[in-house]
Amino acid sequence: MTTKFIFITGGVVSSLGKGVAAASVGLILESRGLNVTLMKLDPYVNVDPGTMSPYQHGEVYVTDDGTETDLDLGHYERFTHTTTSKLHNLTTGKIYESVINKERRGDYLGNTVQVIPHITDEIKERMRLLAKGHDVVIVEIGGTVGDIESLPFLEAIRQFRHELGRFNAVDIHLTLVPYIAAAEELKTKPTQHSVRDMRAIGISPDILLCRVDRPLPDELRAKIALFCNVDADQVVAARDVDTIYEVPVQLCREGLDEKLLDLLHLPRSVANDTMDRWMDLVNRVKNPKRHVRIGIVGKYVSLADAYKSLNEALIHGGIANEAKVELVYISAEDIEGGNWPPSLLEVDGIVVPIGFGKRGSEGKIRAIHYARERKVPCFGICWGMQLMVVEFARHVCGISQAASTEFIEDTPDPVIYKLRDLLGVDALGGTMRLGSYPCRLKEGSKARQIYGQPEIAERHRHRYEVNQKYLPVLEEHGLKVVGTSPDGKFIEMVELSDHPWFLGSQFHPEYKSRPTDPHPLFVSFIEAALAEQDRRQSQPERAEERASIPIPEVVA
Repeated sequence: MTTKFIFITGGVVSSLGKGVAAASVGLILESRGLNVTLMKLDPYVNVDPGTMSPYQHGEVYVTDDGTETDLDLGHYERFTHTTTSKLHNLTTGKIYESVINKERRGDYLGNTVQVIPHITDEIKERMRLLAKGHDVVIVEIGGTVGDIESLPFLEAIRQFRHELGRFNAVDIHLTLVPYIAAAEELKTKPTQHSVRDMRAIGISPDILLCRVDRPLPDELRAKIALFCNVDADQVVAARDVDTIYEVPVQLCREGLDEKLLDLLHLPRSVANDTMDRWMDLVNRVKNPKRHVRIGIVGKYVSLADAYKSLNEALIHGGIANEAKVELVYISAEDIEGGNWPPSLLEVDGIVVPIGFGKRGSEGKIRAIHYARERKVPCFGICWGMQLMVVEFARHVCGISQAASTEFIEDTPDPVIYKLRDLLGVDALGGTMRLGSYPCRLKEGSKARQIYGQPEIAERHRHRYEVNQKYLPVLEEHGLKVVGTSPDGKFIEMVELSDHPWFLGSQFHPEYKSRPTDPHPLFVSFIEAALAEQDRRQSQPERAEERASIPIPEVVA
């Protein structure tokens, strides 16, 4: 069967959820027995998001092959069976880099290099590479129609649709139908203008996915269909829902799967049990038996998308424990003041996630100190694990000046230092330890018990490592190294045996967690947080005990 293509474009405003929409379409088609993969085309000129601020771009997602990508690839993996790679995320920067390198080699035989055909041909070639072995490729185009940056990508898909033929490619245009409170009605004009802009560049959307916060009346569907030149049944309401995992269920109820099968002349295979299992998942998300509060002590807490995969992995851990996970974002800098923030005292578990640089480091160390002293479940991830080592070295081993050279370059006790493989490497982009690496787990450890196997593989993204010179003193005082690279070069996991749940991982387990297959570390962590909640409820004095922990000094 010829590979079919579905292009997901966006109009009116950004942040409508094209990534979730694309992932949901992928899930819906998998439920009809199709082999699906997904791809993101990003208009920014950066080669990848690896050096971009989380405040601008949100989370950097990492694939098994070590590619730093857009966070939407996390949605693709969480919703479908796709395992993404460098082929699944393409930026303007990557395209121009490739074309310029070809020009320098003389591949274009002296021809003038232009956006058309050279840039658009490069984009189309990358899409063809991904098509091999798949029934359907879903391609999400970042940005909003009308953005100058996305024009080469839109032109490429215009050409590609023409080359593939009528029944081999469709465009789903995600748009907004806003409710104007003063007029007490939904307005279709923004959608009409967005489709007009699409048609002006030669693309007529086949399906309009209309974001609405309430039911879309049939008369408005008919109006949108009339002015946008589609059939009324090709105007699909994308209602606001309580959880993103409900989106594919809602789109299925709108009959989107049937419409796509018709438009692409795909076989009408009997639906498998995918959607039934997904609806059961949604029911468990919306009807939890318990409620647990997890504090995320971070630097980027004003933008939840900076920790997108972590947020979802914690929710997955809650699903496995039939609990709703309330995420409480706590600024690491707030903990550097004179008192413990009230929110820190009220959570049932603490996560210290990824971060870079000095800002907030001492606040994270204080949060770890608090969790260790008061036996609050604590999960350190990447930078969080490194700061667990720093905190333990300072306050248990007596190494008062222990630090990371990332934030105190001339520290006399660099318990964390720059990766030895990166000494002399100053470039930032793509130079970290990236991608999937194996890890051996120590027999008898909590980590080994949680995973249930002696060796695992997890994804990494870090530039610093634990200095093994300090391992004897750390282990002598009780911080156990329970995971290492097979050659022993890297420390991958640490834990405390005299604590209900105190574990750090150099890798990022959140990248491999799925709502239907929660990562075991997050399942175990949420279970421990629920146990801490039980302790607090049965021991009223525990709240006072937690508040009485002295705040350690900041190391200059």
